[in-house]
Amino acid sequence: MPPSIALRMNHALPPEHRERLLRVGREAEFRPGTRLFEEGGNANRFWILRGGTAALDMHVPGRRPPVVETIGIGDLLGWSWLYEPFVWQLGAVAVTPLQAYEFDAVAVRLMCLDDPEFGCAVEHWVGRVLAHRLNAARARLVDLYGIYETKDER
Repeated sequence: MPPSIALRMNHALPPEHRERLLRVGREAEFRPGTRLFEEGGNANRFWILRGGTAALDMHVPGRRPPVVETIGIGDLLGWSWLYEPFVWQLGAVAVTPLQAYEFDAVAVRLMCLDDPEFGCAVEHWVGRVLAHRLNAARARLVDLYGIYETKDER
């Protein structure tokens, strides 16, 4: 595992859980412009980025999907796979050539059920990512579409 991924994941999962998770991953590569998932689609996998960047975007009716966050090496791509109804809440596209570890969501959820300590560690990790992503999306949408009060409007 490249040092940058290990460094990011060291803050996410204890070493024994990180190793266990990585054993069930497979290497995957995507060309720039490849859509990894669409908002509203079936969240049946997730990725940990090994190289490159991906953009997370959100459907806004009547507008081009705004990018709410760009993620890179060591980041988790996808959190909707862990929480019912297992539907993507954002979309994702490869911005640059993307290398990742890909994981089957059902297999990892079964691992979580089989080993509650592992499951708790994964849930805390994904929960922290989820909280960060929601804050990033909110901030980006306010930046793009927020209504700002002016002196004349008061």
